[in-house]
Amino acid sequence: MCTGLPERAPRLLADIGGTNARFALHREGRIEHVRVLRCADFPGLADAVRRYLRDAGVDGVRHAALGIATPVAGDQVRMTNHHWSFSIAATRDALVLQTLLVLNDFTALALALPDLPGAELLRVGPPVAPAAQGTRGVIGPGTGLGVGALVPLGRRFMALAGEGGHVSFSPADEREVALWRFAQARHGHVSAERLLCGAGLRLIHDWLSAEAGRDGATIDAAGITRAALEHADPTSVEALALFCRLLGTAAGNLALTVGARGGVYIGGGIVPRFAEFFARSGFRARFEDKGRFRNYLADIPTYLIRDPWPGLRGVARALADALEQTDA
Repeated sequence: MCTGLPERAPRLLADIGGTNARFALHREGRIEHVRVLRCADFPGLADAVRRYLRDAGVDGVRHAALGIATPVAGDQVRMTNHHWSFSIAATRDALVLQTLLVLNDFTALALALPDLPGAELLRVGPPVAPAAQGTRGVIGPGTGLGVGALVPLGRRFMALAGEGGHVSFSPADEREVALWRFAQARHGHVSAERLLCGAGLRLIHDWLSAEAGRDGATIDAAGITRAALEHADPTSVEALALFCRLLGTAAGNLALTVGARGGVYIGGGIVPRFAEFFARSGFRARFEDKGRFRNYLADIPTYLIRDPWPGLRGVARALADALEQTDA
């Protein structure tokens, strides 16, 4: 994996979600030695970093950057869907780093979009061309729901940091209103993330089971996905199909909000597991289903990101830009 950004010594990269932390080294323009660690196996971020560096046989790293699944504002960082909480400055000092750059994981993913090879993108929908200087949107379900955007500024880019996964869920028909009521009775406010994440897929399955007068089986998102792909359980097939349609609604909302004429990209850890099912689903029809603005959305391409480590590309770019500005 080449980024075209050479450096003399290895830099540490990380992409940290609510379940897994992906670590890598950036050395001589290449991202290498990628390893995935479970966040739950470590009491804190610094412990996971030390384990990775020890296993990689690397010391003396001076510069590091990480994307993390939570808002980043100021020195104190507290993860939304995991218990890790830390001070950036204290962690930098504890790890004996000169630079520790921390940004939201979907801000990092947005920064990766210009570097993603075409072979790692699956077009979903008609072959429309993106606007060359258009804003790009990115959205992806995982442990939570990440949302971001990338705005071109001449030859450079600016990633927009936000928490769009926590906007209110918007039902599209009476059936989805019933789903909203079911979720609201359990959780109060129903965000898009409440349904568009791993736990959300399970919630959808529970609702469909209740609608059919059955108790929801003890099954997680991976089990629902597997049962749907194997056509082993009609409720799982219906749950996964509805999940794709709801993601289409959320992606269309994002496209309208940021004017994503450069395309909308689907990331996260869930959808690539059922790429073919997703491509055949009602995602694209729901993406375009915006009344008078249907034609506006019909001209926006949508892609599924199949690159296994896109967030690492994004933090590599962010760190390179930050160090370049420091040197200047």
